[in-house]
Amino acid sequence: MTDFFNEIPKIKYEGQESENDFCFRHYNPDEIVLGKPLKDHLRFSVAYWHSFAFEGGDPFGGQTFNRPWFGNDMKMAKLKADVAFEMFDILDAPFFCFHDADVRPEGTNFFENNDNLNEMIDYIAEKMTYSNTKLLWGTANLFSNRRYMSGAATNPDPDVFAFSAATIKSCLDATHRLGGKNYVLWGGREGYETLLNTHMGREREQAGRMLQMVVDYKYKIGFEGTILIEPKPQEPTKHQYDYDVATVYGFLKDFNLEGEVKVNIEQGHAILAGHSFEHELALARELGIFGSIDMNRNDYQSGWDTDQFPNNIPEITLAYYEVLKAGGFKNGGTNFDAKLRRQSLDAEDLILSHVGAMDVCAAGLKAAAKMLDDGKLEAMRDERYSGWDTQSGKEILNSDLETIYTKVLNENINPEPKSGRQERLENLVNRYK
Repeated sequence: MTDFFNEIPKIKYEGQESENDFCFRHYNPDEIVLGKPLKDHLRFSVAYWHSFAFEGGDPFGGQTFNRPWFGNDMKMAKLKADVAFEMFDILDAPFFCFHDADVRPEGTNFFENNDNLNEMIDYIAEKMTYSNTKLLWGTANLFSNRRYMSGAATNPDPDVFAFSAATIKSCLDATHRLGGKNYVLWGGREGYETLLNTHMGREREQAGRMLQMVVDYKYKIGFEGTILIEPKPQEPTKHQYDYDVATVYGFLKDFNLEGEVKVNIEQGHAILAGHSFEHELALARELGIFGSIDMNRNDYQSGWDTDQFPNNIPEITLAYYEVLKAGGFKNGGTNFDAKLRRQSLDAEDLILSHVGAMDVCAAGLKAAAKMLDDGKLEAMRDERYSGWDTQSGKEILNSDLETIYTKVLNENINPEPKSGRQERLENLVNRYK
């Protein structure tokens, strides 16, 4: 045992009337909602990178956190893992997620990186035998090191592509060994700054080929989890090949992978793409590629990815409404890709940020479940489109321009606009708590 979380108790459900900071008010893991426990709906996950590797910096200032495990050696990496699993136990977190660079020391070459990763996976695997926390997904950090400044799969240098492919293999192997439910490809630098030095066609082909290799290797090793792409717009590069759900779906279609790969959708990335979180979730559901979510929020006054913990129940309600309409999570879950503010220095801050986020998500999902269960929103939406269910509506959709032209003339079709009732629907949504 470490002493980092000294005297912080395990977090239990106490209900909304509790005055105890260190408890859940909305998240009762065993509460049955729509026929299954709340913990199985939400499938919470702690992000290893933000919780244990983040040093408190931002684009305008450096490190503010002084964690006892900060350092680039195996001793510090193992201490970090010790602290991580203590936190998982305090929260009774069902899952965690990691990048390779989060859990291992950085080596001077691929051999050292691979050796360090394997040693740490051995260590984490041993800890998991005594823990209730499982691995939601693993991924490779193919964006932080300077070698990736021009991309990983999309890099103009084939040696960088090869280094990236080898790293993905090692990370997929590690994820498989730890029983991960998914593997995520996060293309943080798969984009470009200027077309003046970019061959877009080549880069898209390289990215497609890399993804095909990943899918092939998944089957070769018998990995039964889901391969996920996380859409990522604008930041850090101006033009990203994985900009949003629609862009990713077009990319998957181009390379015949739409039946093999799904999406991990982040709230903050949805906002950077100019969408709402629920829009991205609904589109993924409609396209059949919904997989998992990263839950956080952005500061709407800032134009960059602030990765704050969620605190807006109405927003989260609309997001989980789409998740429930998609049939809920299969292999996916709710990963808190969120970090403390650089002024939040204490161990208590790290615990309470997750407690609050878990409560907010629980409240949002329960509201979404009530909304879905009573069916009023869906009934009003169906009524708006009911004309398409009539014989006339079906004939119009399955006809041609000349036939429709004749129909409009003969039947003197002269439609009047009908209210969209937006405000009424917004009022309806706000009734659910």
